[in-house]
Amino acid sequence: MKILIADAFSESHLSAFTRLGLDVDYRPQLSASELPTAISGVSILVVRSKQVSGQTIESGSALGLIVRAGAGVNTIDIDAASRRGVFVANCPGQNAIAVAELTLGLLLSLDRRLPDQVAELRAGKWNKKEFSKAAGLHGRTLGVIGTGAIGQAVISRAKAFGMQVHAWSRSLTSQRAQELGVERAETISALCASSDAVTVHVAYTPGTRGLVGESAFARMRKGALFLNTSRTEVVDTAALRRAIEEKGLRVALDVFDAEPEKGEAAFADDIVKLPNLYGTHHVGASTEQAQAAIADETVRIVEAFVTNGEVRNCVNVLPPEETPARAELVVRHYDKVGVLAELLGAVRRHNINVETMQNTIFCGAKAACARIRLETRPSAELIAEIRRSADIIHVDVIELPEP
Repeated sequence: MKILIADAFSESHLSAFTRLGLDVDYRPQLSASELPTAISGVSILVVRSKQVSGQTIESGSALGLIVRAGAGVNTIDIDAASRRGVFVANCPGQNAIAVAELTLGLLLSLDRRLPDQVAELRAGKWNKKEFSKAAGLHGRTLGVIGTGAIGQAVISRAKAFGMQVHAWSRSLTSQRAQELGVERAETISALCASSDAVTVHVAYTPGTRGLVGESAFARMRKGALFLNTSRTEVVDTAALRRAIEEKGLRVALDVFDAEPEKGEAAFADDIVKLPNLYGTHHVGASTEQAQAAIADETVRIVEAFVTNGEVRNCVNVLPPEETPARAELVVRHYDKVGVLAELLGAVRRHNINVETMQNTIFCGAKAACARIRLETRPSAELIAEIRRSADIIHVDVIELPEP
């Protein structure tokens, strides 16, 4: 079985894949456009930020698993993977501390204008009078959009600085807000109105595109601080530009609309030329600690897949209760060659689709129980046909609730 690692990866972890008996192809310099050709014969693909297109997935006839060595999976064509029966997994939470550390570093930088101070000193200028005008963070209010692993890591660090924290998330309840020690905001706009600084920590999905837009920026205070270390797509960039120009927002970004595909390249995004904007090179998760944790989790995902077919952190498989199954066929049978084939053949002859199936073997391996979830309820004729087999002990049908 061949594994292709198509992005920079902890090289000390590559031997773990070899020990699993995998043929390891480590090619971090591959471009996204080269992936459709490189994927031939590959069973497992590991990527970080590289785009995995539908064309790449369609070209990988042997491809069974894609691992995003990171949290978000917006760079992978999930629909194409699902159509081809390719599992997609990620490594959530492993980079939370690294992103939170960068966020707090950027927050301090905005307040104390650290990059500007460094630039002036390097230019031979001493301007203590100007740079002594920082407001400070203690006692000020930080608004946190998104309370997943990264958001929670930011919250704990902001509280250590003595900040008051307000938070918003679609899933944040009053009880959970109390547990986190934050004040729950009803809306993003309300959060922006009550905060001295706002930081964004949500995953990019179709539902979060442009999540922070015109109405949110309109409620922010003049001269407020705004940070985005999540994904550029969750913020309306045009609205952000206007807010910088009209309200004097001071902004720090780790993500941009037109990021180069490779690690070193020319970069052209006029937003970085706006006053009061600081930027970093999409390095939120790029600490040695975070990369080691992500590599560890990637190895665990691949090992489970190779050894027992389990896919940890899978993002594109429906839970049993969400499949179209309307009935479950429970068949106790003798554990013999061909029994399941005969059973499934009968289901097929009656033109019923199998949604999920599990076969449990009893001690002694003489008998087993198959639980087969079907798209429609089996007819009395099908049940009678199954019961006629001498290898069938008992048959039950369980009605499943509507989704």
